[in-house]
Amino acid sequence: MQVRIYQPSKSTMQSGRGKQSHWVLEYEIATARRAEPLMGWISSGDTLNQVRLKFPTKDEAVAFAERKGWEFMVQDAHQRRVRPRNYADNFRPDRVR
Repeated sequence: MQVRIYQPSKSTMQSGRGKQSHWVLEYEIATARRAEPLMGWISSGDTLNQVRLKFPTKDEAVAFAERKGWEFMVQDAHQRRVRPRNYADNFRPDRVR
């Protein structure tokens, strides 16, 4: 069984960076999704893709996957780059327009 371990990014409804320290273990999709003939809804043969396990650290998620004997892939989170800016830089004479 294959699982993916990652740290989710903040949702578009969040403005702050709080509660972003947890890691998620998610199962990979085993069967293809298809449209149901009666209603046209998208369905899948396996229900494991609905399960998401949360862990406080990456090491705990990796240890859990190793303990279960699962094949796992870890996606490290992107580091946020903050470029310092201030209002006075808009009026610098050496600024290229």
